[in-house]
Amino acid sequence: MSSLSFENVKKVYDNGHLAVKDFNLEIEDGEFIVFVGPSGCGKSTTLRMLAGLEEITDGIIKIDEKIVNDVEPKDRNIAMVFQNYALYPHMNVYNNMAYALKNQKMDKKLIDKKIKEAAKLLEIDQYLDRKPSKLSGGQKQRVALGRAIVRNPKVFLMDEPLSNLDAKLRLQMRTEINRLHKELKSTIIYVTHDQTEAMTLGDRIVVLKDGIIQQVDTPTNLYNNPKNKFVAGFIGSPQINFINASVKDDKLYVDKNIVDISNYKNLKNYNNKDITIGIRAEDISFEDEFENGFSLNAKISIIESLGSEDIVYTEFNGQEIILRDFKNRNFKIGDVHKIYLNANKMKFFDNETKEVI
Repeated sequence: MSSLSFENVKKVYDNGHLAVKDFNLEIEDGEFIVFVGPSGCGKSTTLRMLAGLEEITDGIIKIDEKIVNDVEPKDRNIAMVFQNYALYPHMNVYNNMAYALKNQKMDKKLIDKKIKEAAKLLEIDQYLDRKPSKLSGGQKQRVALGRAIVRNPKVFLMDEPLSNLDAKLRLQMRTEINRLHKELKSTIIYVTHDQTEAMTLGDRIVVLKDGIIQQVDTPTNLYNNPKNKFVAGFIGSPQINFINASVKDDKLYVDKNIVDISNYKNLKNYNNKDITIGIRAEDISFEDEFENGFSLNAKISIIESLGSEDIVYTEFNGQEIILRDFKNRNFKIGDVHKIYLNANKMKFFDNETKEVI
């Protein structure tokens, strides 16, 4: 287990592409940190710089207060789990897990003990004599995790390890990784583009865009208190709704609806300006159930039935508004219905800066 720190870390490639800009982060011993963001946001590049697989252009990376900028990857005591498993096809599971330990000239009895303990922990002890070609995707990923565990590294780095698995296996492996973290009490940095993985795994989540940290926070705070439109839109499923609005004479106008904003002191500075409302699907209803709310007439465009609930997509003034409905109503595409929005749950965003107001 280890603490980590990034201080003003920057990565510029030879072609001039700025992949990571002024990355600052402190990670405590035993934390599970998730880097999340769209493709090309710099999350894997940052992970590879920590592992020593990418050269740092500027800044400092420390492991346990020791600067590791010029330390060879093999000497950083970091174990990495890749998306493609990276198993040796000609070796069985046992030898795949033992490979790094044998290179360290570790005692054979200790190697055997470590492998059997890790295999039991991961429930792959019955597959130790099999080649990777005889394993399922989930079993291969367990072997890759086991190979990392036996090394007893200071830090586990996981670069989209579940992206090659189907939905059912991803759910199962998320549970396994969560359990392993609790049992091993290890420091883990996990990279994913899947916000569901990020929300269910991380103690804290680092949201990245264009190589810049947008917000670092707990899953709950990211969901409830996003700092800008990008974070609000990236975190949450279904995606948060953005609705055009304006402030005039200390009142909020959404189309022809006037909303009481007396409790929103920050909006006083936006008089006679357009802003954007952010509101989650669960804070919109087909019934007038909110103490402080307002209604819009919206046309139903798509209904996704999930059994226990419907995700209903509606259209209002050219804007898509999504809500959850648990009543399994017999709606028809094209019907116009009144929808009610909980004004107490709205977030407001500056149209120029995209920051929360």
